[in-house]
Amino acid sequence: MSDIGGTAAPLLAARDLAKAHGRTRALDGASADLAAGEILAVTGTSGSGKSTLLHCLAGIVRPDEGTVTYAGERLDELPEKRLSELRRTEFGVVFQFGQLIPELTAVDNVGLPLLLAGAGRAEARQRAGEWLERFGVRGQAELRPGALSGGQAQRVALARALVTGPRIVFADEPTGALDSLASEQVMTALVGTARESGAAVVLITHDAQVAAYADREIRLTDGTVARAGVTA
Repeated sequence: MSDIGGTAAPLLAARDLAKAHGRTRALDGASADLAAGEILAVTGTSGSGKSTLLHCLAGIVRPDEGTVTYAGERLDELPEKRLSELRRTEFGVVFQFGQLIPELTAVDNVGLPLLLAGAGRAEARQRAGEWLERFGVRGQAELRPGALSGGQAQRVALARALVTGPRIVFADEPTGALDSLASEQVMTALVGTARESGAAVVLITHDAQVAAYADREIRLTDGTVARAGVTA
């Protein structure tokens, strides 16, 4: 599958990925490209390999076969130290249930990646507060995750994923646990902020309405790319 930019090299490229979980082959020759600034939806039924593909693209797991190249670096060959650095600085990850740290307030959850990158506490909290405001949850800054609604928690998770200015945001079913209104709010915030910052997005979803926010869609079937096309 070629990149959408014609002759431009993709920012992220996966080729012929295979990955097994025990005796189950989650990916079976999947390939995908992501251009800089592109929003790519990855769709498919449960068990089609969507989340495994995202994990391979984000360097969370290594494929058994195939290659993943990001900005000229082979992610599948990098040492864990470099992969961790990329996930702290150039990749942002959002999961279906946010995975916020329950003991921390919203602002401290968002500021955590900045602290890990070496920022001081005051700077981290200030920048985190600015991002919470961009996502419309500044008023919940001092609340812990248990006191947030599902939509609020997911917007906090998005702020945490974007606070470091990543080049790519990996969103794994970010609206899967939300009602339709909260889902629309989260997607509007994600897409608007990604467009503004120039970040690319890999969006895993089973929801056609969510996939419609993307520039392009690929569909996985039994671990392979069955279809690709422009959605908007």
